[in-house]
Amino acid sequence: MDGWDDGAPGVVVLPSGRRVRGRGLRAPLPAGPLPSFGVYLLGRPPADPGWDARWVRWPDFRLPADPGALRAALGEAWERSASERVEVACGGGTGRTGTALACLAVLDGVPAGEAVAFVRRVYRPRAVETRRQARFVAAFGG
Repeated sequence: MDGWDDGAPGVVVLPSGRRVRGRGLRAPLPAGPLPSFGVYLLGRPPADPGWDARWVRWPDFRLPADPGALRAALGEAWERSASERVEVACGGGTGRTGTALACLAVLDGVPAGEAVAFVRRVYRPRAVETRRQARFVAAFGG
């Protein structure tokens, strides 16, 4: 299976060339191919999306309830993004999704201190909504 096409809505191209789609679950599913794997960052378990998925409990505007579970889910997402269509999503697709995408960028080699700016440049200008989320990304590399 191939990854996402460059320029598809929400697709972030990491420095390694891996592609991961970020999106908000409250918006309609984008047209085109479906993900093969998803990481869903919500306060409650999501409905079954119809593809392989991991849920990380993460209330809106906060931090993940279990940072180790997030690290494991993002590690799997990073590995699978080499050959599969991977998406990361929360309710609105900005704060939690942006934070997780910044953490993925760290896993991909972006220095932790630059990851928030990277995601804001390549995904959404307002990604990573709170100072606590930005500090979480900075500490993710340690």
